[in-house]
Amino acid sequence: MAESTADRQERISLIRQSAAAIVPRAGDLARVRTLRFTKPGFDREIWKQMALQGWPGLLVPESQGGSGLGMQEFCALCEELGAGLVPEPLIAAATLAPLLPEAELARVLSGDLIVLPAFREPGIAFPENRTKISGSAVTGTKTLVPFAGAADAYLVATENGLALVWRDAKGLALNLFDGRDGGNFGNIEFNQAPAKACLGSYDAAFDQSALAIAAYLFGAAQRLFEIALDYIKVRKQFGRPIGSFQTLQHRAVDLKIQLELTRAVLNECSELFDGSADLSTRQTAVSRAKARASDAAMLVAKESTQFHGAMGITDEADVGLYSRKILTLYNQYGTAAWHRSRYFSLNKPARAAAGAS
Repeated sequence: MAESTADRQERISLIRQSAAAIVPRAGDLARVRTLRFTKPGFDREIWKQMALQGWPGLLVPESQGGSGLGMQEFCALCEELGAGLVPEPLIAAATLAPLLPEAELARVLSGDLIVLPAFREPGIAFPENRTKISGSAVTGTKTLVPFAGAADAYLVATENGLALVWRDAKGLALNLFDGRDGGNFGNIEFNQAPAKACLGSYDAAFDQSALAIAAYLFGAAQRLFEIALDYIKVRKQFGRPIGSFQTLQHRAVDLKIQLELTRAVLNECSELFDGSADLSTRQTAVSRAKARASDAAMLVAKESTQFHGAMGITDEADVGLYSRKILTLYNQYGTAAWHRSRYFSLNKPARAAAGAS
């Protein structure tokens, strides 16, 4: 029996409510500030709480011990994470969880193990790969792995399949550097590093991650817009709140329109992603959502900073925390330009057919 829309919306609402136990809607920004520029950059105890909520297994089939839910539910959760600027790398871990071997998956679902993806290579665009797995050893280079220093193991995309490599493996060299938002990234060199070959491809997880990041960006942008509105209501110039100036009102309305368009696109694309088995349809939905959310979030970040004036770029201002997170995530899992290019490439046959008719 097919699930009704009302039943699914009720489940999405319950997921949003469950998020409030860990992620206050206004964000726990004191925690966020404390964790910035530290290693590993997030809280393992919070991670265990997320595991108790079942979040790392939301996309894992029930037959494998997960919840077996879809991207509509996961995107709703990621929107809440974005509103609270949650630093824990749930998106990366949860989207690759279905690809893990049974033993490692069980430990990921319990919160005892963190496995993160290593798929990007310097100088080439995903999904191209020069990294190789030969026998039970991996050789190659991966770059910009988020929270690489916190991972217990990496799921590495190679030109001939996936490989699970432990962080302390012989032949693995890790170079960490700070991100703009206070998190950290890593470049990893594999030199005949011992590995376990895994079935499957990272392609589907990449698209799920891109769609989830779009939802996170939207959540962050929505909360940032609320902060900016609250500020212009109380900040005064010439004896009046600056929010009473028509030019700022028009700019605020423009931002609201962009956010509402993004909300609609995200809802439509996540529903389309869940409802179609066609790869082209799913990729089109992902690219449409990611390009829209990235650009809308960046616009909100720019305008909100300007609303605050010079204090908007200070480290003490909350608006700065949100803007730096948006800057960090803007290009993750594909830039807006890359996703627009893929969108139009995938839609080329449809446009050609429409022109012929």
